[in-house]
Amino acid sequence: MSLRFAYNTNGTANHRLTDAVDLIADAGYQGVALTLDIHHLDPFAEHWVQDAQSLSSRLQRLGLGAVIETGARFLLDPKAKHEPTLVTGDAVGRARRIGFLKRAIDVGAILQAEAVSFWAGVPKPGIDRAEARHWLIEGLAEVTDYARAHGVVACLEPEPGMLIETLDDFAALDIPGLHLALDTGHCLVTGERDPAAAVAEFQDRIGTVAIEDMKRGEHIHLPFGEGDMDVPAVLDALDAIDFRQLICVELSRESHRADVMVPASLQFLRDCRKPRAEPVQ
Repeated sequence: MSLRFAYNTNGTANHRLTDAVDLIADAGYQGVALTLDIHHLDPFAEHWVQDAQSLSSRLQRLGLGAVIETGARFLLDPKAKHEPTLVTGDAVGRARRIGFLKRAIDVGAILQAEAVSFWAGVPKPGIDRAEARHWLIEGLAEVTDYARAHGVVACLEPEPGMLIETLDDFAALDIPGLHLALDTGHCLVTGERDPAAAVAEFQDRIGTVAIEDMKRGEHIHLPFGEGDMDVPAVLDALDAIDFRQLICVELSRESHRADVMVPASLQFLRDCRKPRAEPVQ
């Protein structure tokens, strides 16, 4: 079975969601990684259920799978990027984040999404990290239980700079039913593992994969060919473990040229899958 690719709508921010979905489908992808946001299926809009049902019908008609992403910058607080989180000092804020993640799971259930991906958050200065970890574990358990009850796969993404930053941080968690959202580029940022090796090591826990190019030590999502990622090796590793879920291209800085980057990214990935010539002896 060939690998299946999706494109993240955080890289189509200047398109209407329906137009973005059509652009992704027309390029030949097998799915959409939907970042819930104010302009792309606002999960707090009055008619969010109808919006999700309409999108579900569109995806089914186009033969596209889905992954739900929750990294919108100002969805919960217009004055503080990515806040509140699962490690925010204010209990009311943490509850808002948990409520949002549950709503994302509700949307995922309507879309029959393969996974819902989310991250831990950054503890603010003055927050005791041990206490933040306690809050995180409580929140993860609640969200994972909710996902399980709704038939959705909950996936935590280690994110550079956050409380759960590395794959070792993720591995140290003991949350039954929690899967890994593996962003292969983050391995280059933290320098913890070769991305292809990470695929092999965590194959039994991976729920969804993001892919892009990145330079070592720099957390900037780059178009393929502009960083240090050995993309063919990562794809070979995913092929070797018979990965069946969507592999999601995440180019959040490229919305201004999504018309070019959506098809070009898939063409690059397809070219990586072509048989490579043996080196001349």
